[in-house]
Amino acid sequence: MLYVALPNKGVLSKGATDLILAAGYHCSRSAKELRVRDVDNQVSFFFLRPRDIATYVSQGVLDLGITARDLLLDSGAPASELLALDFGRARLCYAAPESSDLSLESLDGQRIATSFNRLVAADLSRRKINASLVHLDGAVEISIQLGVADVVADLVQTGRTLIDAGLKIIGDPVLETEAILIARSKAVEADPAVRLFLQRLRGILVARQYIMVEYDCPRVSLARASAITPGIESPTVIPLSKSDWVSIKAMARRNDANRIMDELEQLGARGILITEIRTCRI
Repeated sequence: MLYVALPNKGVLSKGATDLILAAGYHCSRSAKELRVRDVDNQVSFFFLRPRDIATYVSQGVLDLGITARDLLLDSGAPASELLALDFGRARLCYAAPESSDLSLESLDGQRIATSFNRLVAADLSRRKINASLVHLDGAVEISIQLGVADVVADLVQTGRTLIDAGLKIIGDPVLETEAILIARSKAVEADPAVRLFLQRLRGILVARQYIMVEYDCPRVSLARASAITPGIESPTVIPLSKSDWVSIKAMARRNDANRIMDELEQLGARGILITEIRTCRI
């Protein structure tokens, strides 16, 4: 039985659950369930606080866990990142009042409110800045207004929360973060159950980057069409009953979908279809 920790709430929880379900595992739970057993796949999922997952995994209590890079690094737990999961992206940034002239170079002696003491302390030390940290577990952006801090260091996604609080980002980010799969060490990849779990997750992550393009085009345009949709190795080309036409099928980058459709239409292609890919191995 493989033991895997999943976040029990927040953006990380939904993203992790969606990914695990797409990979073919059963991890749906009622609101109060802390453990779900997938008997068919021999995996037990434990729903824990995202900030605690690195601790459980690093101590070998659980085999794998999904958490955020910032939470892993801030915990100081000796666990390894196995796979970046491409959701929950954010930046850990410093922010000061919009009306202030504070910069990173002028943070000496300032009070910085944050939930990420270890990360921020290490960053300040690296920058040779002597500031005091005020630890808060949440709602960090209000601390300046309440007179508890002069600056905050917090996660930023869209930046809307900071703007609403009258704050602006100052300096470079402390860290770029996202959801990650972690283990006690990378040596666990030798375990067949872990390797299968990783392969399934990678299959979903790759599939999310690609789409399948199918279309018919004149045989005389085959070379140009193949250049537009080269596929992974090469496109699949099938002769049609109309001898001067062929049907083409190829994987393509999702971000290129609209450009590809435009170029194929200009080339004279017909019946252009773009479909989702559920999972794949490349």
